Amino acid sequence: MAAYDPKQPFSLCPKTAELTSRNGALVHHRAIRLHQLRQDHRYAMKNKKMSVAILLLNAGRGSGEVARQQAHYLAASGCRVFFMHPNIGPGAQGAINRNVELHTPVIPVHENLPSAGRAQEQVAQMPYERAVSYLRDYERALESVIDDVDIVFGHHANISAIATANIANRAGKPYVLFLHGTGIEPRHDGMYDDRVWSMIQEAIEGASGILVTTEYVRDQLVRGLIDLPVERFRVLPCGIDLDEFSSGRSEEIERKYSLPEKYVICPGALTASKGPQNVVEATLEYADIAPTIFIGDGELRKQIEASLNGRGRLLGFVSAEDKAALINAASVLVAAPEKKEHFGIIYAEGLAAGTPPVAYEGGGVSSIVTQETGILTERNPKSLGLAIRALLTQPQRLAMMAKKGRLRAEENFSWHKLGPNLEEWLTRMASS
Repeated sequence: MAAYDPKQPFSLCPKTAELTSRNGALVHHRAIRLHQLRQDHRYAMKNKKMSVAILLLNAGRGSGEVARQQAHYLAASGCRVFFMHPNIGPGAQGAINRNVELHTPVIPVHENLPSAGRAQEQVAQMPYERAVSYLRDYERALESVIDDVDIVFGHHANISAIATANIANRAGKPYVLFLHGTGIEPRHDGMYDDRVWSMIQEAIEGASGILVTTEYVRDQLVRGLIDLPVERFRVLPCGIDLDEFSSGRSEEIERKYSLPEKYVICPGALTASKGPQNVVEATLEYADIAPTIFIGDGELRKQIEASLNGRGRLLGFVSAEDKAALINAASVLVAAPEKKEHFGIIYAEGLAAGTPPVAYEGGGVSSIVTQETGILTERNPKSLGLAIRALLTQPQRLAMMAKKGRLRAEENFSWHKLGPNLEEWLTRMASS
């Protein structure tokens, strides 16, 4: 059986056409046909709610939750939404969930989770042949719905972006890409096979529009690699459900976890890149005032538990409902990742909960946390711990930050406001 060639003659990407066809007339004919298909599509889009296919590389964690929220909002607003990734499970509420059937049990990922072992492999470290072997799996999933959609919405600068471009172009449909930092950042570190990256870059360059969460992702991560005009981008923060977060404590959550009157919350995976070890060191500066509660799990669990030495405790994985309630009840939210955050949904959740964030400066965090709503410190545990101590000992300042943080969340990170923005942009891209 011949190996799958992602640069087949019927792909209409300019570079692909140049590489795969020596017949200029044939390429010209296909370009005209693609133009006709898009003209017909624009006519059909008038006066109706769009139908959209959302394709993810995998279920994801933060980026996956954002995609599920987007799908749920669009479906609730009356759009027809096909939501697709491997191991789809319950998928997105209100969407038509479709599984991406892989030819192997190994899941392609943006970044490795050591705890997942051999069940996953980072695409950025795959040789060319293995990376493109997955491409046809994603293309088949899109092919099954492409005739019923107006636009394809691909997530990540990865093979999911290549599949999105290939199938959308063959069908004469527009496509957009949501570029998360975790997908594109490895290229800054010299990762991805050059041939794989060339296809990813071609998909990005050919998109009708590009969605990013912050100007940092746009200017430093994407445009730092690919020379694209700012006008091609839409900056749209990750949204949160404000109903899940509110300042205050519930008696139920207090009893369930035996919560102290005052505590610092650190949500996130217990992996080196997420920096829980930095938070543990920071607790030395304020543990006499308040303990630190960690929610999440990972390969550093035993190390963190031993290093805490009674200055806090680990709850492991908790439900989404309990996570929100624990953030609501906390005095301060803390995070200290080793690498700069591209966005950081936990900071927006802290604002919505009236729990001021204290975190390392850098990356896209400053687009969420302002001087009035939290504290961004130098990237070292001592500065972090001293800032938390200062905040815990100034209850009036803490209360003012909590109030302003909630207002900022309502104005900037509520799905009630971000959802219509996303739908308007997608509808315009679908008609372009």
